[in-house]
Amino acid sequence: MGFIEELRLLLRARYPVIYIATPEEERVEAEIRAGAREQGDWAVYTWDFVEGYQGNLNDAGFGRRNPLQALELLEKLPTTATGVFILRDFDRFLEDIGVSRKLRNLTRLLKSQPKTLVILSTQINIPQELAETITVLEFTLPAPGTIRQEIQQTLGSTNIQLPSRLLDDLVRSCQGLSLQRIRRVLGRIVASYGGVDERALDLVLTEKRQTIRQTQILDYYPAQAQISDIGGLDNLKDWLLKRGAAFSDQARQYGLPYPRGLLLIGIQGTGKSLTAKAIAHHWHLPLLRLDVGRLFAGLVGESESRTRQMIQLAEALAPCVLWIDEIDKAFGGLDSRGDAGTTSRVFGTLITWMAEKTSPVFVVATANNIQVLPPELLRRGRFDEIFFVGLPSQSERQAIFTVHLGRLRPHSLKNYDIQRLAYETPDFSGAEIEQTIVEAMHLGFSQGRDFTTDDMLTAASQMVPLARTAREQIEVLQAWAAAGKARLASRRDTPAAGFATNFEDTD
Repeated sequence: MGFIEELRLLLRARYPVIYIATPEEERVEAEIRAGAREQGDWAVYTWDFVEGYQGNLNDAGFGRRNPLQALELLEKLPTTATGVFILRDFDRFLEDIGVSRKLRNLTRLLKSQPKTLVILSTQINIPQELAETITVLEFTLPAPGTIRQEIQQTLGSTNIQLPSRLLDDLVRSCQGLSLQRIRRVLGRIVASYGGVDERALDLVLTEKRQTIRQTQILDYYPAQAQISDIGGLDNLKDWLLKRGAAFSDQARQYGLPYPRGLLLIGIQGTGKSLTAKAIAHHWHLPLLRLDVGRLFAGLVGESESRTRQMIQLAEALAPCVLWIDEIDKAFGGLDSRGDAGTTSRVFGTLITWMAEKTSPVFVVATANNIQVLPPELLRRGRFDEIFFVGLPSQSERQAIFTVHLGRLRPHSLKNYDIQRLAYETPDFSGAEIEQTIVEAMHLGFSQGRDFTTDDMLTAASQMVPLARTAREQIEVLQAWAAAGKARLASRRDTPAAGFATNFEDTD
């Protein structure tokens, strides 16, 4: 059911107070006016704190700087008079005892009158005593059809005609932006280039980054890592490569559903985060990183509101990759949290969406500690697959050294004994191998020469890998994966070899 249909239904049912949270004040007011006309040409009045009431009133400005008086106007009008009363930013006054009491008194009156109050705000902020009085109505960001119409209308006024393919790309790029931002970025594009071409997509991306940054919930990550940057993990890479076209129209015509996501569980520093970045780059999708800690806020209900806002933004930007790093840190030990159930409610909202979502948002979650993860998260339907990412084998360490040294010293790669380096670094994770190379570079730079194989061996001998300092935790992880609880990311990882608890390389 669309916004207009739901609004019309609530008006017919004489819901007294409707709350709409959206930054698009102008667009939602236009939609409300359209809904009021379809209701039988209801009058629409708008109020704000500075200007008071505006609309078809004899005394414009009534209730200026007086929110209580703004509510009293409804009692002055005839009982048969129809109308929708839009109160801008009125959530700021709901904590006032006089306003709250007056609103509850009005609710009884409005049930028998064809009048509805609509509170507009940028976020949901409803006091507990008004929870039963107010109905929240969702107003989503512009759909692709609305965006297409806005682009054609805006560019049509400048006599700019776009090829069909470029228009499709521009519509897809603008998803997740408000109409106001879309108009602004289109003006910037025309002013910068005198027209619209492929460069326009970069400016839209810049505007989108600004939008996401302002939410302070999601981060827009430039996806530059490639699948080839991942050393080893052949099973995982094969799985990803087979799903490279799963977001295409051809896949929909074939009947394939959108991929849901991956849960990557394993030892720290083994490439889980790198994999999330490589997925977005390989699939040519925007990468959004969710810091779960940002969802939680001090006010009652605000954490749940932020979660819904995050979901709405991710779906508006779809198709995209949503990266939830170290999800075990956020939702581990739910039963012992002393936060009045806030974490449980946020977690419930998140996993319900993950199970029921139909939008092309591919969720990549990473975790290090399987023991604290809620079992609901591991149930099939939240993710397409759960992969265990273990310590690299000797052949995988050799591939990791090759990737890093090929990037840093592409012309002198043959000068390094990569096979020996891989043999001499058992128990090392990918991150520890990278740090070994960095330490060797510091050693060579301090002596005014290029670093050598011996420098890396020296650095490795001085480093104590996590596999030894966190031996018990890693043994638990390996035993869990060996029991068949997850798919193995590496081909060589078998219970007979890769999960030996003595951490000796078995290649």
